[in-house]
Amino acid sequence: MKLKELFTDDDAVSPVIGVILMVAITVILAAVIASFVLGVGQEAQQNTPKASFDFQYEEPGASNDGDGYVKITHDGGDPISAAELYVRGTGYATPSDIQDEIGTGSSPEGVETNTRWLNLNNENRWSDAGKQDFHSSSENDNGYTLQSDINAGAYVYAPVKDTYELKVVYEAQEGDTSATLGTGEGPDA
Repeated sequence: MKLKELFTDDDAVSPVIGVILMVAITVILAAVIASFVLGVGQEAQQNTPKASFDFQYEEPGASNDGDGYVKITHDGGDPISAAELYVRGTGYATPSDIQDEIGTGSSPEGVETNTRWLNLNNENRWSDAGKQDFHSSSENDNGYTLQSDINAGAYVYAPVKDTYELKVVYEAQEGDTSATLGTGEGPDA
C-alpha cells in the first residue's frame, strides 16, 4: 500500500459526510414540523397582554375607621377578556362596612348607583362584577360577562380597608400564562 495515495484519495470521506448531513437535516426538519403539529409551537407564541391599571382609593364618611372603596380602571393598553382578568389581594371590606360610613340607602359620594362592584364572595374575576345597586344583592344583566373585552376606561369598584394591597392579574384560559398587570395599595398599607 502506498502511503502517498491514502492522503490524496478521499473518495470514501465525501459520501459518509454527505449521508450524515442529510440525516441531521431530516431529523431537525422533522422535529420542527412535529412541534407545530402537536401544538408545542402555539404555547410558545402565547403573549401576555400589555395594559396598565389605576387604583383610586376613597374613604367616605367622617368616622375615618379605614373602610372605603377603590376604583380600579383599565388605564390603557391591550383589550383583555374579562374571563382572564382577576383582582386579588388583601384588605377587602364588606359593603356593609361602607354602609355604616355613608348611611342606609346611600351610595358613596361621587359613585353613581347602579354601578359595577366586585362580588368579593367568589374568585374576584372581573367578569363577576355585575352592574348592581351599591347595597343590593341582586344583579341585573347589565354587567360584564365572560365574553366582555375590558378596554381602556373600563372600571370596577371594590370595598376595601385602607390597608388593602390588590393586584390585577391576567391568567390565560388556555395554557400556563399569567402576569400581574397592575398593583395598588391603601394609604395605610
